[in-house]
Amino acid sequence: MIDFDNKGFFKLKQNGDYGDRVRDLLLDGEEVIDSYKSMRDGVVFTNKRIISINVQGITGSKKDFTSLPYKNIVAYSVETSGTFDLDSELEIYFSSLGKIRFEFTGNAAIVEISKHISRHLL
Repeated sequence: MIDFDNKGFFKLKQNGDYGDRVRDLLLDGEEVIDSYKSMRDGVVFTNKRIISINVQGITGSKKDFTSLPYKNIVAYSVETSGTFDLDSELEIYFSSLGKIRFEFTGNAAIVEISKHISRHLL
């Protein structure tokens, strides 16, 4: 499992390749909203959950996939990008895991992701 306390992991940049890496894990009717990478690791947001990808080893052929269902979220906070600060942030509070913080650089589907989280909370 990814160490969610490691803040360096969560500077995420949009990258469609990571969505392709989880295709075999998706359920019927589950769709990728957007995917992001940070160094070698990545995060994929679907319409049902968040899937984190922890690339391990020197060659990167070993991967750990962690599924974080939206139904376990109790609260979240969004900070959108501004005129001079182009980064956006998403803090999610899970009932048993605690707080996870994602920092996005550049384009991010933060509003779309927020809507999917809200659909499962409300």
